[in-house]
Amino acid sequence: MERPGAGGINSNEGENVSKKKEPSEELEANTVDSLVDLPFATIDIKDDFGITDVPQKNLERSKGHERINKDQIKKRGKKRKDYQPNYFLSIPITSKEITKGIKILQNAIIQQDQRLAKAMSGDGSFHITLLVMQLLNEDEVNIGIDALLDLKLFIEEILQGKPLTLPFEGVDTFGNQVGFVKLAEGDHMNPLLEIADAAKRTFQERGVLAGESRTFKPHLTFMKLSKTPWLRKKGVKKIDPTFYEKFISHRFGEEVVRRIDLCSMLKKKQSNGYYHCESSIAIGDKNGGEPDDAELVRLSKRLVENAVLKAVQQYLEETQNKNKPGDGSSVKTEEADRNGTDSDNNRK
Repeated sequence: MERPGAGGINSNEGENVSKKKEPSEELEANTVDSLVDLPFATIDIKDDFGITDVPQKNLERSKGHERINKDQIKKRGKKRKDYQPNYFLSIPITSKEITKGIKILQNAIIQQDQRLAKAMSGDGSFHITLLVMQLLNEDEVNIGIDALLDLKLFIEEILQGKPLTLPFEGVDTFGNQVGFVKLAEGDHMNPLLEIADAAKRTFQERGVLAGESRTFKPHLTFMKLSKTPWLRKKGVKKIDPTFYEKFISHRFGEEVVRRIDLCSMLKKKQSNGYYHCESSIAIGDKNGGEPDDAELVRLSKRLVENAVLKAVQQYLEETQNKNKPGDGSSVKTEEADRNGTDSDNNRK
């Protein structure tokens, strides 16, 4: 194996070099694959995890700019560094019609380039990402679960008992790096966007680092080149549009939203290929599944805590009112009136 431009490397030396490189390439592939096997497009991963490719000229230019806005840049950099999403809200895709259509699409692409087989998303992992967030420990996960329960009330207000049906039609990519099935336009878009906004607001109000600066764009990912970074060295740098041109206007089917899950990006996936799920809320009718015991316990606990807090607040307000100037005399007058009434009753 003689590399172009290597000069003076004989076949034996070239073979040794390739053997030395294989473990490192495999390690690189496994490491990257473990990081990017997440529910986002490649550009999403770079933004959310602070992985950016900045040209050297921009870095040099930014040095002068840093002197002007040093504090602002420092604050922004710290926030980006601290914000490493590891959980997300998922709308799982369970429609057999949609799943079957995606498999046909994936197989059609693989037939044109067998190397792309490992870039495909697994059957059980199809979903729409509603919100990404950072939950660092068990306490924060419990806060996230409580926020999810709060979100259920807002979703019920938004939907007003009506089902939320999501139709999927056509195929597109993010920068020719991530392939996804598009969500068709229609009346379903407004309530879905309202739910996404309510989710972001609900989690942030509970102190959870959640959400992104970009506009929410619902999409159903079916392949990512970031899952196979070694293909770049073999000349596969983008998804060829001709691979999916027959599916540009294809109708994949409809998904009736039955539940929303709080999922982990990093924990081991379930046996069916879906992400590790911490908690779920049912959407729409009861056919979507009843709350589990853990959810009922947390809901009951939250109701009790709210009742206790309300009682304590009421007690404090009453105590403060009694301690206000002039209140003491009125209290004494009331007690005197009651004593007088009691004396009259005793005489009777």
